[in-house]
Amino acid sequence: MASSDLIGSSKTFRALLDNVHMVGPVDAAVLIQGETGTGKEVIARAIHEASPRCRNRFVALNCAAIPSTLLESELFGYEKGAFTGAMNQTVGRFQAADRGTLFLDEIGDLPLELQPKLLRVLQEKQFERLGGGGHTIHADVRVIAATNQNLERLVAEKRFRIDLFYRLNVFPITLPPLRARRDDIGPLAEHFVKTFARQQGKVVEFISHEVMAALEHHDWPGNIRELQNVIERGVIMTTGPVLSPRTTEHLIATVLSDGPAIVTTIAEAERVHITEALNATNWVVGGPKGAAAQLGLPRTTLLSRMQRLGIPGRVLRRRQQSAGRFVQMMGGLSSGFTAESSVRAPAMENVAG
Repeated sequence: MASSDLIGSSKTFRALLDNVHMVGPVDAAVLIQGETGTGKEVIARAIHEASPRCRNRFVALNCAAIPSTLLESELFGYEKGAFTGAMNQTVGRFQAADRGTLFLDEIGDLPLELQPKLLRVLQEKQFERLGGGGHTIHADVRVIAATNQNLERLVAEKRFRIDLFYRLNVFPITLPPLRARRDDIGPLAEHFVKTFARQQGKVVEFISHEVMAALEHHDWPGNIRELQNVIERGVIMTTGPVLSPRTTEHLIATVLSDGPAIVTTIAEAERVHITEALNATNWVVGGPKGAAAQLGLPRTTLLSRMQRLGIPGRVLRRRQQSAGRFVQMMGGLSSGFTAESSVRAPAMENVAG
């Protein structure tokens, strides 16, 4: 994975890259934590590429994807005849990663009975294959582990060894969820559009303002992986140079308030966001202190979005407010006339009588 796959310019992402560049050249264990889909393997590869081991192999293993009964043989290998079906000697991931980097994803799912063996490799740089008869193999391996679980809680629950936790947690890195780095959604989306357009033999050059607004307002519970899948689906549906508007038709946005989160449509979320900015600027659109500047948009773009979303401009809003006051005034006069007529009616009846 090339370093060009590290996409983003937000303050949060720049701080993350600083950690990568800091720990890369140092031959220390790294523990990467974060939600599913935040790019833990991408960061692990970036650390490997920034290290003196970059000329050697980067070997990845997902501890949750392999049955616990087979995980030991995957990690350490086995000799011929070690168990039924072991027809040949097999090299494990540790030996394959010798002088390189071994990435252990979902380390929180490592069975408790295997954890002492992993600890020994980390401490002593040696292990035995299954059925090896005590023959020790030395391996010079840097281990980078990752998890979406809270390892400290697993330690407290006696489901993860505390000594192994400390051995892995020499340099911890926590990856932010995509919703915490919304400034990077645009660059990531453009990167994925170029990637999938090239793979599919298409020329897709633009993302419309409407689609980009929908992407930026979505909460992305699946993080970067979800965004990647959404863009791939969008490129499949695209037939011209502009990414299909159907790309985001299935997404919803979450409008955050002081109370519970309210799930609404993308258009409604954008309408609320723009209206709040207009209210804060007394409905001034242009100028250095106007709503357009507050939202980081050109004045013409904001006016276009206001028109599309049915948000009245300053003049039309004043006219609507004046019309409303006029209706209220006329309503008051009408009620006054009605009350006066009701008083006069009996008097006229008395006169007629």
